[in-house]
Amino acid sequence: MKIHFAGKYSGDPDSLPHRPHKEGAVAFKEASDTKELAKIANGLAIAVLIIAFVPAVLRHGFAAFPACLPGSLLAMLTLFPHELLHAVCFREEAFVYTNLKDGMLFVVGPEDMSRRRYVWMSLLPNLLFGLLPYLCGMLFSLPWLTMMGAVALSCGAGDYYNVFNAMTQMPKGARTYLHKFNSFWFMPEEETTKI
Repeated sequence: MKIHFAGKYSGDPDSLPHRPHKEGAVAFKEASDTKELAKIANGLAIAVLIIAFVPAVLRHGFAAFPACLPGSLLAMLTLFPHELLHAVCFREEAFVYTNLKDGMLFVVGPEDMSRRRYVWMSLLPNLLFGLLPYLCGMLFSLPWLTMMGAVALSCGAGDYYNVFNAMTQMPKGARTYLHKFNSFWFMPEEETTKI
């Protein structure tokens, strides 16, 4: 498994590593480019942050507010490790890109994977850097850790969007892959012959 640090994304989907399409591949109904994805993800991030913030205020009271700054700074420090966790879930190779203009970092890999592995790859960093600190902060009354988790959870909004698309669009037994900027699913040959 190789991780390549590809640097700044040019905005040209053709520049992203990709393989030829699989026979019978179906495009996900999803954002067509980084600008559209950024709009969706930013709206979802605000919703996730509000949902996480309300219980935090109920648990920590006024202490939640001064904890926002250190929590946010700690969450920002997890952004690059977040992408590395996505990358290590690929078996062959993964490419890490920055797109700070649209407020995002992202990973692409040209291999195909099962829906289960795709969902795991998408959620792993959010569980480790978001949900775990959030729950520990709530449990042990550590407002700064709760706020770190809340902000980190909101930073995974694009991942939740991808999981939603995979769970609602991929039939059982399908596999998915990235082609340029978009996701596709297909039925492996052994599955299509059974149908």
